[in-house]
Amino acid sequence: MIAFIGSVFSPWYRWSGRRDPQNHVCINVATYGPGGRFTMTDRGRPALRQGKDRLTVGPSSLHWTGRELVVEVNEWGALPLVTPVRGRITLTPQAVTGIEVALTPDGRHIWRPFAPTARIKVELSQGHGWEGHGYFDANFGSRALEDDFRFWTWGRFPMKDRAICLYDATRRDGSTLGLAVQIDGAGRVEEIAAPPLTRFRRSLWQVRRETRADPGTTPRQRLNMLDAPFYSRSLVETRINGETTTGVHEALDLGRFRQPLLKPMLALRVPRRAGWTFKD
Repeated sequence: MIAFIGSVFSPWYRWSGRRDPQNHVCINVATYGPGGRFTMTDRGRPALRQGKDRLTVGPSSLHWTGRELVVEVNEWGALPLVTPVRGRITLTPQAVTGIEVALTPDGRHIWRPFAPTARIKVELSQGHGWEGHGYFDANFGSRALEDDFRFWTWGRFPMKDRAICLYDATRRDGSTLGLAVQIDGAGRVEEIAAPPLTRFRRSLWQVRRETRADPGTTPRQRLNMLDAPFYSRSLVETRINGETTTGVHEALDLGRFRQPLLKPMLALRVPRRAGWTFKD
């Protein structure tokens, strides 16, 4: 689940010139397996309400109680399964960190790992109800991702007594980012030396994929979660510093995302609903 102010993957935001992020907001929810749905409705400025502890986007909202992040979901699935996606997601952090990381030297892109280790409870329609471990972070930027990056991968891997987060990217100026941090149960963050960057099998759309793995280990996909011409999200098994782990992995090909012909395809999955208004 992702909440956007300035929907970075919305063609409508791109076509608008990205001048008004508050006029392109959405709550993106993706569920997997039987009955899986994908929601990413691009809404206008009238659908946005922001407060210290609450973000509301149309009929959905996120609320920080001081202890939990509660997400109330009331969306519609995108084509071809245009049906309601409703319910609640409750995330309880084990600890909240106090760091942020600049992904570019000029600080135009920032990553903020709020809660790399958390418990989550999901109660959604289409039979998606479960509890397990979760994760909460945020990205902030003052430029389009595709203007500053060619390609990046990200991964969050749970370990026995900590979580490891990995960021590897190639910027458009040719420089690279290689970041590995571990976060313990108290929220203490430490940068670590990561094993080598290792390629593994491409996605169904042939997006290149790579992550960190001990020498002699080839990462492998355990579950395909979301596959697009420029993006892959999956559960990936790897081995880091002697410990085998399975975590969520993303690969983003921003060279492909820059292609103009991709935007009309995305518009079919990301409908624009600019006219939402609150009744109260």
